[in-house]
Amino acid sequence: MTTQTAARHVTSPQTPPLPHAKPEKLGLSSVRLQKVSDAFKREIDKGTVPGVTIMVARRGQVGWFDAIGRQSPATSAPMAHDSIFRIFSMTKPIVSVAIMMLFEDGLLLLTDPVAKYIPEFSDLKVGVQSNGKLDLVPLARPMTVQDLLRHTSGLTYDHTGNGPVHQMYKDSRLRSRKITNAEHATILAGMPLICQPGTEWNYSRSTDILGRIVEVVSGQSLGTFLTERILAPLQMTETGFHTSTANASRLAEPFPADPWSGEPVKLFDMTEKPAMESGGGGLVSTTMDYARFCQMLLNGGTLDGVRILGRKTLSLMSSNHLTPDIKINGGMLAPGHGFGLGFAVRTDDGLAPYPGSAGQFYWSGIAGTFFWIDPKEDLFAVMMSQGPGQREYMRTLVRGLVYAAVE
Repeated sequence: MTTQTAARHVTSPQTPPLPHAKPEKLGLSSVRLQKVSDAFKREIDKGTVPGVTIMVARRGQVGWFDAIGRQSPATSAPMAHDSIFRIFSMTKPIVSVAIMMLFEDGLLLLTDPVAKYIPEFSDLKVGVQSNGKLDLVPLARPMTVQDLLRHTSGLTYDHTGNGPVHQMYKDSRLRSRKITNAEHATILAGMPLICQPGTEWNYSRSTDILGRIVEVVSGQSLGTFLTERILAPLQMTETGFHTSTANASRLAEPFPADPWSGEPVKLFDMTEKPAMESGGGGLVSTTMDYARFCQMLLNGGTLDGVRILGRKTLSLMSSNHLTPDIKINGGMLAPGHGFGLGFAVRTDDGLAPYPGSAGQFYWSGIAGTFFWIDPKEDLFAVMMSQGPGQREYMRTLVRGLVYAAVE
C-alpha cells in the first residue's frame, strides 16, 4: 500500500478501516498498481484534476490506497485518505439497497405501481411529439418500483436531452435543494413522461422517487432510514446528506472552471443541510466509507458479521434487467453492459472498450467518483475526485490500469 501523499490519518477515527495486505498476497502486482498512481499523478501535473484517491481491494483486503494531488485547488492541502467528496449518483446504489431492504421486510413488491405509494403518480401521461407539438397520451401500463430501480420509468434528467420534456424539467424547481422529497415527487408527477414505462432505458430522477417511497413506507426521513439501516450498521460514519462545518478542512473541491472546456464548475455546499435529501445524488462520503459499502456488496450483503441484504436479493440486483426490446438511450451504458436494480451490469467479457468480467456491477457520480465490484475476481475499486468534466476519461483510464495489475 502506498501512503506517501497522505498528510493526515488514514481515515476518520470513527470509521473502521478495512483490513490491509501487501498487493502480492492478494494476487495484485505492486509494480503495476504504482503505475495506476503514476498515471493519475501525470493527469494532476497536467492540470486535469486537482487530486484523486484510488483504492483497490481483493479477497477481502485493501491492497492499494493512495491519495494524490491536492484536495482543493484553492489551498495547498494535499488530497488525503479521509477527504470528503460529493458522491452524487453513487447515492443511487445505497438508496436502491434501502428499497430492497423494504422488499425483504415484505413492505413492498417490485411489481407495485409507484402510485400505490405516491398517489400523484396515478394520473401520468406520456409526452409524444407530433407535428411540432407535444401530445399527451395515456399510460399503456403503470410505472412500477422495478421501473424506477432499472431506469425504465419514463422519467428523465434535464441534462440528458433537449426535448420538450427535458425543457420542462429545466424550467422547474426540480434541481432545488430547498424543496422536500415530497414536493419534488409532486412536481415530477405533474410532468409528462418521455416514453411509456418499461420500453426505454433513460437515466433519470427515478432514484429520487425511490427515496420518497422509502420515506412513505418507513415513516422516516430518507436520511434517518439510511443511517439506521445501512450507514450505522456498516459504520459508514462519514456519509450523509451534509457534513459538519468542523470538517471544512477536509472537503475536496474542483477547479472553478473546467480545464478542458473553460465552463464554470459549481457544486453544492457540503456543509449546508438541504431540505431535499436526494436519493439520486445527495450524499457526501469518504473513500473508506464507500469502500465498506462495496465490501458488503462483494461479500453478498454482509460485512463484519452484519447482514444488510440477503445474498439472493443482491444477486437479483446485480443481474441485468434490460430485455432486448428495451431501447437504451444515451451513452452511459457501454457495449456489453445492461442495467440491474441500481447498478450497471457487465454482460460480456468483450465488447466494452476496457477490461472487466461478465457479472461485475458498478456506478459513478457526475462530479468524478466511481466504483466497481467484480465478483469473479473477488475485487472492488473506488476512485474519488471532484472533476466533473473529466469523469468519463478517468473512469476508462482507471479500469484499464487496475485490471493490468491483476495477477
